[in-house]
Amino acid sequence: MSLAMNKEERESFLADLHVGIICIEQAGRAPVAVPVWYEYSPEVGISVVTDHQSIKGKCLEAAGRFTLVAQEEALPYRYVSVEGPITETRDCNPDEDIQPLALRYLQDAKRAEEYTEGCRNPAAIAASRVYIMRPEIWKTVDYGKGEAF
Repeated sequence: MSLAMNKEERESFLADLHVGIICIEQAGRAPVAVPVWYEYSPEVGISVVTDHQSIKGKCLEAAGRFTLVAQEEALPYRYVSVEGPITETRDCNPDEDIQPLALRYLQDAKRAEEYTEGCRNPAAIAASRVYIMRPEIWKTVDYGKGEAF
């Protein structure tokens, strides 16, 4: 019996609320791997927002691709790992990019607005970029499909 998720299962799982782990190639060192808020839709792909001058941002710019892993830590354990090229990089609009992401993760309108307010200063706006990746390689496991769980 296969433990792999089908297309509908993997897309639904990735669209659910998970903190992702983004992994990005880094010249001369191990890959950068850090937690990240993300958004996924099959039409757009995976979008992440970061400061383009941060280590993560510099690595995204240099590598032009990344891997993202989302997991369910409770049993039955499940995960989706996607890898692909960055298909779009654009300046971040706090109201269109940060606020929906903050609301998704903080799940409280007041806290999301407070978080977004901190991203509206000119320096933060100038530094923030949205990186969109189109998944090409999918790796999935759903241990709930196995007999052990």
